[in-house]
Amino acid sequence: AYPIVAKMLAQQGITAAELIGNRERVKQIKASDFTDERFGLPTILDILSELEKPGRDPRGEFQTASFAEGIHEISDLQVGMILEGVVSNVANFGAFVDIGVHQDGLVHISALSNKFVQDPREVVKAGDVVKVKVLEVDAARKRIALTMRLDDEAGATKGNRPSESKHSERRDRKPQRNDRAPTNSAMADALAKLKR
Repeated sequence: AYPIVAKMLAQQGITAAELIGNRERVKQIKASDFTDERFGLPTILDILSELEKPGRDPRGEFQTASFAEGIHEISDLQVGMILEGVVSNVANFGAFVDIGVHQDGLVHISALSNKFVQDPREVVKAGDVVKVKVLEVDAARKRIALTMRLDDEAGATKGNRPSESKHSERRDRKPQRNDRAPTNSAMADALAKLKR
């Protein structure tokens, strides 16, 4: 591409410093004058746009999330917080969202939208910037439950498993014994006849 630029400079009678970034000068150059068997029109047009805006990034605009100030660790999270994050991965059961605490939170498939979602990929994809609400934080297990339904009440997620305290109550409870003999069974009737 350098020989092409050298030809452009010679044709215009200017230096590289006078051409680079000078939109008016670049617009005066006719791209078709510089095409040959090595460089086609699309390449020449790319060279001209680079001369017009040196250092430009040809990729589309990239959005990033604005992580909340002061939220750096999982211990900084509070139930009910609304945060901005970036979808880091999408699975069949939901989407993982980076909210800036070194541990991605999970938005379950049922919390992705107010409508039924068959496949999470219909709603989000990796790299999407999303707003989420913190529903539950389990720092010991490094688990963060999130929702994209911002009107959901924190801690009132559908289908939540019973809390650990309910599990321990069930384990501590002793089974009830039924000391009464079953009635109206064949064995009970036979024993009753023997006693007579």
